[in-house]
Parts: sequence; structure tokens; C-alpha cells
Amino acid sequence: MTPERGGAGGSAHRFGRVALAVLVLLCGLTLLLGFANKDRCTGPAFDQWGRTQPDYDERNKEEVCYSDIQHLWIGRDIDRHVFPYVDGGINDQGILVGGSVEYPVLSGLLIWAGAIFAHNDAEYLLYSSLLMAPFGLLTGYLLGKLARWRALLWAIGPPLVLYAFHNWDLPVVLCSVAAVYVVHRWNRPLVERATVASVLLGLGFAFKVYPAVFVLPLMLFVATGGWRGRELPDRVLRAGKKVDVAGAVKVALASIVTVVLVNVPFAIAGYDGWLASFEFQGQRRVDITTNSIWYWGLRPFIGDDAMQSLVGVISPILMLVSFAVAAGYGWLRFRREGSYPWVAVSAAMLCGFMLLHKVHSPQYTLWLVPFLVLMRIPLTWAFAYFAVDLAMGIGIFRWFWAIEFGQPAGIYDSFSAQAVMIGVWGRAALLVALFVVFLKARDVTEDDHSGDRGFLRGAVAAEH
Repeated sequence: MTPERGGAGGSAHRFGRVALAVLVLLCGLTLLLGFANKDRCTGPAFDQWGRTQPDYDERNKEEVCYSDIQHLWIGRDIDRHVFPYVDGGINDQGILVGGSVEYPVLSGLLIWAGAIFAHNDAEYLLYSSLLMAPFGLLTGYLLGKLARWRALLWAIGPPLVLYAFHNWDLPVVLCSVAAVYVVHRWNRPLVERATVASVLLGLGFAFKVYPAVFVLPLMLFVATGGWRGRELPDRVLRAGKKVDVAGAVKVALASIVTVVLVNVPFAIAGYDGWLASFEFQGQRRVDITTNSIWYWGLRPFIGDDAMQSLVGVISPILMLVSFAVAAGYGWLRFRREGSYPWVAVSAAMLCGFMLLHKVHSPQYTLWLVPFLVLMRIPLTWAFAYFAVDLAMGIGIFRWFWAIEFGQPAGIYDSFSAQAVMIGVWGRAALLVALFVVFLKARDVTEDDHSGDRGFLRGAVAAEH
């Protein structure tokens, strides 16, 4: 028995070439604006290490043009063109040495590649931006194919201006979006599509870790046969079963094998340097630079040392609880509606991760924006998040400048301090709300099934 198949669907997901070209062009212009925003911090002179002069440390905060890319030109042996991890490690003071960086290996390769032709931090920012821009453009393209003009939230949204070249996040965002695209728009059997998507999520882990959590809802989507169970393989149907356990296991193994294959060469070539990136994140303290709810919510009441110990335990536990709650609610929806909402569950999981992790860097907003595009929720949610994110993204650096350079920095006499509070607690409140809203919402891929015309765009047998 072959599950019901359909055609390419109706007008629900048609988005012409001209429209896509306009969308990608707008995305490109936004990326250019994002680069110009960060480039304000470079030059005009450079010292013997290639660091921007004059007054780099003051300018990057006062003018709100700070970028991790430019900043880390010095301090991780990037300026010395040292290949990452192989000869690196972490010393007793928790400082990375010998070419190790605090990110997984694919991000480390990207960091190294951007520096190959660079001689100062301005060139490094430029080459790194050129290296990452295609990831941002392709993300915009795929979101346009999936969600049509709703993808403008990505293409022209303030987060792309603020954070596209703040850190190395565009590749990992593409991995997540591409996984959704492959599952819902590729003309192959469900398990095959989901396996490729799982590989993409594994690659995402090797960039910035978080996409790995999306493998669980994807497994459940496959196990339950996709859209309303229509893609359960023949072998499962013949056995009289309603769950494809083997398919789900295959999806999980694809991600695991991908992570292993990407990481093992680095672990073999330089185990200490490879392990140092994970040790650095494990040892990282919750402080004024992390701006998570833990720093602002616990430290004033229990002190710094107690907070560090407590957060090290409760943060990962609560994240896992949030993942379980999201996955469980997704199963309730499956029992009620017939389809496991893997995109909605993934979106909620990301909210749990961002809210409860001990670090909440400003550029994490880039991770969330695609789900604001993909989920059928009112645009006011996106606009509200963009507003509090702007308060945080601008306020935090102005506040750092005020603290470091003797300006008023108290909550009662500094607008930047007030903006930070709006950003921290505004983000937190919206992430809690979005966790619930995402779980109850439908995603744009369900347009492919309008009128119950079927799931796939081709007549491909589920099992040979």
C-alpha cells in the first residue's frame, strides 16, 4: 500500500521568481547595511597587531558597532592564522590558547577561513562578512519559498542589521531553515527527506549546537507518518502498526553520525584543543556579559558564588524539562489532529533554550526569526520581540560604555540601563509567551495540504 500522494499543491505555496528575486535583493541590501553598521568600528589606523585605532574599546560601545568578529581578531590566535584546535587547549585560568576557539568545529573553520587573507581587524570583518553573506541570502531564499512575503521578517528585519555580522550565526540558521525546507519541499519519501534534514541539523550542531534539539521532534514526525500519517511505509502498514520506529531511529542515527564524522578528525588531530571549546563553555561564568535571566534574577538575592553553583545545575535541568513539555504537547496535538507538529515543537524548544540557558547573547535573536516567519502567528509577536531586542541590542553596549568610561550608569539616571532591563525582561516574557503560542500554532508548511491534496510533490514510493 502506498500512502496518498498529491501534486505540487495549489496557489498556497506559489511564489514567483520575480518575487523571490526581490526578496533576496532586499535581504542583500539589509546585509550590506548590517556590514556598514559594524564597519563603522574599523580604522582608520591600526596598531602593530592590526587592531583598529584610535579608541577602539570606547568606540565599539559608544557608537554601538561592536562585533565579536572584529573583537576576536586579537586573543584567539586568529591574527596569527593558526589552524583551530589542533595545537590548542585551555589553561588553568580558563583562557583558550594555541588556536582553540569557544565554538564547535565548523564555526572554528569559518573563523579561520575568514582570516586567511586578512592583515587587520577591518579586513577580517570584511572577509568574514563576505564568507557568511551567502548563508544569509540563501536563508532568505528558502524562507521565501516556504512562507512567501512573510519572509520579509528575515530579509529586512532589524535583527539582520544588528547581528548578521556580530558573530558567526548565519550558517547555523541556514542549517535549521534548510532542514525544514528539505522535509516539506523535496520530492522523496519521508524517511529519506527527514534523514537528509537530520544531517543538516547535525551540521548545525557543529556550528552552534542548538539545532540538535530539533532532531527529537523530527523523529516523532517521521515515526507518526508525517502529515496525518499518510507517509507511513508499506512495511509498517503491512505489520498493522501505526508508528515507524525504524524510520525514527534512522533519522536519529543520521544526525549522530554526522556529528561524529565532523568532530572526530579534530579530536584525533588535537584532542585537547578540540575539547577546550566545550570546556570553555562549561566553565563560563554567568556575569554581566551573558545577560541571561539568571544573572539578573538570582545574583541580587543569593550572591555570585551561590548563583554560579545553582545555575550550573538548574539551567540544564529546566531546559530539558522545557524540551519534554514541548515534545509532550506536540504528541497531544498529534493525537487530536493526526499530525505531529515538529516545526512548532522545535520553535518552542528554541524558546526554552534561549530563556533558560546561562548565556543569552544578543545575536541569538537570529535563531528565533525564522520561526517567527514559519509559524502562523500574528505579526505583532514579531514586532514586539524586535522592539525589546532593539532595546537590548542598543542599550547593552551604551550601558557598557557608561560603566567603563565613567558615565551615569545607574538604573535611575541612565536610559541605557533602563533599556537593558526592558531588553532582558521583555525578551524573557515574550519567550515564555511564544513557547505557548508556538505550541498552539500551525506552521506555513501546512499550506501544502490545503484542501487535503496530499503531502508530497511527486509520486514517489515510500518503500521499495
